[in-house]
Amino acid sequence: MNERIMVADDDSNITDVCRRYLEREGYSVVTAKDGMEAIELWRTHTPDLIVLDLMMPHKNGWEICNEIRQSEDVPIVMLTARGEEQDRLMGLTMGADDYLTKPFSPRELVLRVKAILRRMRTVQVSPATHSSHTIRYEGLTIDFVKREVEIDGRLIDLTVTEFEMLYLLASHPGQVFSRSQMLSKIWDFSYEGDTTTVTVHIRRLREKIEQNASDPKYIKTVWGIGYKFAGGSS
Repeated sequence: MNERIMVADDDSNITDVCRRYLEREGYSVVTAKDGMEAIELWRTHTPDLIVLDLMMPHKNGWEICNEIRQSEDVPIVMLTARGEEQDRLMGLTMGADDYLTKPFSPRELVLRVKAILRRMRTVQVSPATHSSHTIRYEGLTIDFVKREVEIDGRLIDLTVTEFEMLYLLASHPGQVFSRSQMLSKIWDFSYEGDTTTVTVHIRRLREKIEQNASDPKYIKTVWGIGYKFAGGSS
């Protein structure tokens, strides 16, 4: 395991504990104590995943996440204060893949990190669901091996979680998934998060792949239940 994790938090106790637990699992860890240092380490160390506190000096987590998302889709786990739902939603809206509320268990952080990185490096396609790793449907192409999505030949940048959600729905055309089911399938361990997380990711996904996000062609809402992909693959 050679993945590099960056942990950015102005609380040295948090960064020290996160470093110990992550290094114990074989990850290489770099830490930042403020927003400016986080940006510098991101640029120089190219981490495979970032653990990012929202409230830091010089640059806050929202600003850092927004800057990173301008150029790459490295997975980001946000750290937020307990009970600050608006902070969590803002972080997810800006492109975070997951969040943890403080105080949190470092073991839970390790589980989240493992789950996200495992999804990035493991190809898991059921032969009963698809005969190939590529799904095509009315201008939309999803290549699971390359982890690429095209709309009418144009590459679309998706985060890890957005890609997994799209592939899950598109590989089961017409099947309705509840928000709880999507949490269970995308986060492959016992997840106790708010299902609003799914709603926010779906909204971001629609903004990227739909011509009209308010009248989606691909991802349909089934009111009171969840979401489904509109049609079959070709």
